[in-house]
Amino acid sequence: MFALPPLAPSQWIAILGAVALFAGISLYAIWDAFHRDFGSSNAKFGWIQLAVMVPFFGGLAYLIFGRKRGRKV
Repeated sequence: MFALPPLAPSQWIAILGAVALFAGISLYAIWDAFHRDFGSSNAKFGWIQLAVMVPFFGGLAYLIFGRKRGRKV
């Protein structure tokens, strides 16, 4: 149906690197939220849901705003 132009290896590396970076930020945010105490389970699960449902921006928002709200267990 739609013909996509072939990509050079350097373009594939850039695309896969960006995907790995986005996935890494989201996975780290989820892992860190599990290991912090937010005072209520609703706050913890809210941050985890945000990181899961909005993959890159949710994880980034957690790292900027949510991480300060929880204390390390």
